[in-house]
This record gives sequence, C-alpha cells and structure tokens, in this order.
Amino acid sequence: MNKMSTGVKIAIFVGIALVVFGGVFLGITLTRNMGKTNEEITLEDASQKMQRLLRNITVTEVTPRKAAISDEDILSEAEELPDISGYPLTVTGNGDVNIEIFSSPEKAGQGTDGWLNDVAERFNRSGATINGRSASVSVRSVSSGLAVDYITSGKYVPDAISPSNSFWGEMIKTKGVECEMYEEKLVGNTAGVLLSKSKYNAIIDKYGSVNMKVISEATANNELMMGYTNPFVSTTGLNFLVSTLYSFDSDDLLSETAVNGFKSFQENVPLVSYNTLQMRTSAESGSLDGMVMEYQLVYNDPVLKNDYVFTPYGARHDNPMYSVGTLTADKKQLLRDFCKYCLSNESQELATSYGFNQNKNYKSELPDISGDKLIAAQKLYKENKDSGKPIIAVFIADTSGSMRGESINSLQTSLINSMQYINKDNYVGLISYSNKVYVNLPIAKFDLNQQALFKGAVQDLNASGQTATYDAIVVALDMIEKAKAEHPEAKPMLFLLSDGEQNTGCSLNDISGVLNAYEVPVYTIGYNANIDALKRVSQINEAATINAASDDIVYQLKNLFNSEM
Repeated sequence: MNKMSTGVKIAIFVGIALVVFGGVFLGITLTRNMGKTNEEITLEDASQKMQRLLRNITVTEVTPRKAAISDEDILSEAEELPDISGYPLTVTGNGDVNIEIFSSPEKAGQGTDGWLNDVAERFNRSGATINGRSASVSVRSVSSGLAVDYITSGKYVPDAISPSNSFWGEMIKTKGVECEMYEEKLVGNTAGVLLSKSKYNAIIDKYGSVNMKVISEATANNELMMGYTNPFVSTTGLNFLVSTLYSFDSDDLLSETAVNGFKSFQENVPLVSYNTLQMRTSAESGSLDGMVMEYQLVYNDPVLKNDYVFTPYGARHDNPMYSVGTLTADKKQLLRDFCKYCLSNESQELATSYGFNQNKNYKSELPDISGDKLIAAQKLYKENKDSGKPIIAVFIADTSGSMRGESINSLQTSLINSMQYINKDNYVGLISYSNKVYVNLPIAKFDLNQQALFKGAVQDLNASGQTATYDAIVVALDMIEKAKAEHPEAKPMLFLLSDGEQNTGCSLNDISGVLNAYEVPVYTIGYNANIDALKRVSQINEAATINAASDDIVYQLKNLFNSEM
C-alpha cells in the first residue's frame, strides 16, 4: 500500500478536526440552554405574537359578584398553619422521660445538614437517665419562622426550640410565651453575603472594603444586584433586613432615616426570594451579583466556595437552645444534660466536620434587638418593600375537571384568606380557565370594593373541563400589559394556581418567548400538582414554585404574599 502524501494527511486531519469541532460546538449549543424553553425575541415581536395567540383563544367576560368581607373569612393564625404531621420527627426518642425539640433545618436535615439529628441519636443510645428513668430526645425539623408561628399560636408547642439565632427566641417572648434560654451557642455559624468574584473586586476597587454599609450603598446606587430571602420565615433574610436598616441608622432601626434608606435600597433589589433555591437559581443565571446564605451551606458546596466571596454580616447564627412553656423538673434536667452533650468535644468535632464552628472570630455587628423591634422591622418591610411602587398582579385559577373537590376548595380558601396579606395599593385581577379562559375580575386597585368583588369571584369558581393553562397565561399577560400602560411604574407579576400540565390550547413553546420578552415572573402554586410542569413556567423569569399540599397551601400563600405582594 502506498504511503499517503503529506497534503492528503493534512486534508484528512483538517477534516477530522472540523468534524470534532463541529460536534463540540453543536453539543455546547444544544446543552447550554438545556432545561430552558425561553425563545429570545424582541418586545415588538413578542407583542405581535401575543396578539396572534389571542386571536385563537376563546375569552369569556364574567360579571363579578360582590361578596361581603367579614372577619369570618379570616382564618386564625393556628388555622392557617398546616398539621404538624407535615413535618415529621427526624429523631424519635423512646425514653421514659423525653423532650421534643424544634430545630432549624440546617442542623436537622440529612448528611452534613443533620448534625443535631446525629447528636440526638448518639445521646439516645448513650444510656442517659433522669432520676433512674431512661431519657431521650426527639427532634423535628421546622424552619425558625414557622416554628415561632406554631408556638405563639398554640397550634403545636414542643418542649424546646433551637432556631438559627436568638431573634426568634426574643420574638416568642414578645408574643407572651414563656421561653428561657438554656444555651447561647450549640454550634457556631454566620450569615453572609456571597458576591461573585468579579463584583467583589469591583466593590473593593471603588469602596475599599465590603461590609453591610457598603453593600447597602452600592445596591441603592444600582451598582450591585442583591437578592435575599423572605424575612418572615428565614433567619438569614430577617438578619439581612435588620442589618440593612441598621446600616442606614445605627441608633434607631425604625427611624425615618432608616426607612428612607431602606426604600432607596429596595428600589434596586431585583429579588426577595421565597426560598434559598429560587435565589441561587437567579444567581446562577447571572441576574444577581450577590445573595445571602449561611456559611455552613457554603462550606459544603464547592461551587459556592470557588465562585463567590463570602462576607459575614449582622448577628451570628449560633443556634441557641430555649425551653418553651413550663417544663417538669425532669424535663428541665434532661434539656440541660442534652445541651451539655451537644457541647462535648466529640459533638463539636462532628459539627466542625459538617461546616459549623467556622468564622470563629466574627462578632455580631448588631446591638441586642428586642422582639418587638424585630416584629416592627418585619412590618416595615411589608409596607415598604416596593418603595411606594404598586404591583399589578393577575391570579390565574385552574378550574379544570382535575381540580374538582379538595383542590378547588383549597384554592378558594387559601385565596380568600390571603387577601389580607395583599397591600391595598396594589392592582389585582382574576381569571380562571378550563378548556376556555374566563376573565372573572378585571384589574383594579385592591381597595375594599375590589376585595369584595375578588372574594365573590373566587367563591363562584367551579371545576370542569380540560386544561388550557398557557392560553390563560397569554390572556393574563395581555391584561397586565394594558394595565401597565395606565400604571407604567408598577411591577407586574402573575400567580398561577394549578394542579399541573395543560392538555389543550397553546404550548409552553408558544408562550415562553413572549413571557421572556415581557419579563413578567409567573409564580406557580401547585395543588397536589405535576410540579415539574409548573417549574418550567416559573423558571422562564426566575419566579418561585410552591409545592403545597392541600393542608398547607394557606400558610404557603401567606408567606408568598408577605414576600411579594
């Protein structure tokens, strides 16, 4: 066989290289948008496409009916809360003397988030006794804000609570429940701001340092896109809120100076997340320069450690332990013994290996803050989070046949109760859909008249037919855009309440580019739903998806509206 000429070899090599390069390029092109349905189109193209879609959608105007607003519509705090069975014990103690502890999830979860679980299991196997009787502890993983609501409402009261920090203990005391600190620090942790390395260096170059005062100023000046978590349920979010207020007035967190500073800060905050996952997704997409997080989570995540710079802020998260209510002498002794066991060398070494007890030299930047001031700060946030700018929201209710029964009943109860958490200066409308789309309530200011019409419209919803979810979103988006023409300063959002995927009408591919161009977030609330289908809608503009069982949707909507409405 004759040897190939050099020219032929080069030609073959170039051909192979082109094939390989083409394959790699194609692979990158196909995978870099994997999981995204967003079709990038201009706003003008989006408007034209929306009008074409609307021509194929049957829309029926429903005459709204007023329903009297009364206190009977408002559930008590205890009634809003889900049954405690939705948060099962992570450790079950079987001793003759047993105490149940509510624990924040970062230490009562799984793996490196399960330190308190592991310590409790070891304690229960240690043969501990109280006055000759076997002793044990049970642990229940409940977020700190939710735990406080259970305790102060009386819906479910454990023997003890270990929140992420002492804010929640102070709030429990302020609400009149007996609460005594047994240990100031079980394991050390800190909350912090994670900034991308490029943004961190840019802030250093301009301001010379990174701290809460600098972060607040840079955000207010639109130099930094920050995201933080809901201060009604998240310790990290509440800590960030209080630290921001403190950065504007260190003498009085609730002063006019602090409030005005917060308003200027909040004008340039693109995201207050319903949860940490939503916030992190937004950061990964590049729409946020920074986000808040506890260091223990960062410690266990190589991507976060490598790609971001962590700057601690506010009060430390030292996971105190409190007794709740009046305990028997034996239970008091057991709680003291368990705290001592948590502080043993073996337990603390385990905590360190799980990412706790880092940043030991960091000291709180905040003074001691009373429970009444913390509650007032939450109220201040609710009233000023939109900096005086209203929200235009359309609620999209799935009334297809699959929603019949428990799901539609839960939707109606949760929406009517949650009216109280919508600021009255916002603009609200309601549509429903099955195989057709119904405008049940045109958008209007959410005053007492609109509230009465909203309640009547929700009460009159009936479930039947197929599921034209994306048709309904197109109609709602059109309503939003027409309302924005009258209120251009308003922030638009949609709330889709459904049990899952559509089976008639236009598709997600048909509407994704339109949604993306208009940048309207769609918060999806699933009632025993196909959550993956709902997530695909929310991910287009980085909104949250709530997977809520029928018995906890009321509480979930309360927190969502406190955060967003």
